[in-house]
Amino acid sequence: MEFTRIEPTGVAAKAVEYYWTVKDDDPTPVSHKIIPDGFTEIIFHFGDHYRIDLDGAWKRQGKRLLAGQITKYFYLKNTGVSDILGIKLKPSALAHLFRIPMKEKVDKVVPLDRRIKIDVGNVDRCFNELCWGYPIDHPVDKAVEIIFGAHGMISVADVCKELTIGERHLQQLFQTYIGLTPKFFTRIVRFSYVFKVIKEEKPDWSDVVHEAGYYDQSHFIRNFKAFTGEDPGKYFFSEKTLANFFMRTSPLYNR
Repeated sequence: MEFTRIEPTGVAAKAVEYYWTVKDDDPTPVSHKIIPDGFTEIIFHFGDHYRIDLDGAWKRQGKRLLAGQITKYFYLKNTGVSDILGIKLKPSALAHLFRIPMKEKVDKVVPLDRRIKIDVGNVDRCFNELCWGYPIDHPVDKAVEIIFGAHGMISVADVCKELTIGERHLQQLFQTYIGLTPKFFTRIVRFSYVFKVIKEEKPDWSDVVHEAGYYDQSHFIRNFKAFTGEDPGKYFFSEKTLANFFMRTSPLYNR
């Protein structure tokens, strides 16, 4: 399986975190776990269909998909060869660009609305056109930037203090533009930071707990298992999987 990350250019970078492709000519079905990373996506399958298990039952996916924020791990499985183009979007981009009610898309991967026109032949040019007029310095985007800058190790009260807005207002903004509460979003961001902290297969867990801002090791383990379904000591951080590709290409990993 070959993973590629492609950077957006120009004003497209306001909405797009990065574009990604996955190619694999091996048709053997392989199950991949997907874990929360704080971003939304638009996905196009040019190869064979994938199947998805969001709630304990496998279902065949369509080939043009929109994925909202996810709060828990789920599984994907190929049914043949893979040829995928993905657009990893900023947390609020779907709401800004297409006025999608993000609260309704949490933990959902749904067919892409045909009213959303994406030129897959030149996706970067398409998003450069879509992003003219993209809001500048919107408070929800400032809040997201603050949370990422703190690696998720910041309270909602401190985010509000930096923005000089009330917690209730911030809650409303996050529900509308992101779909999650600010507190849960910070949990995902701090969890994502673990993938930057861990640089070897057998790390010193006490150092990881401290650097990632957890109260103690049991708190860290509970949080990690909630998002991955696995004990951190049994998770293969260097394995070539979709989940690890996405977590290793997170902005937190490159800070």
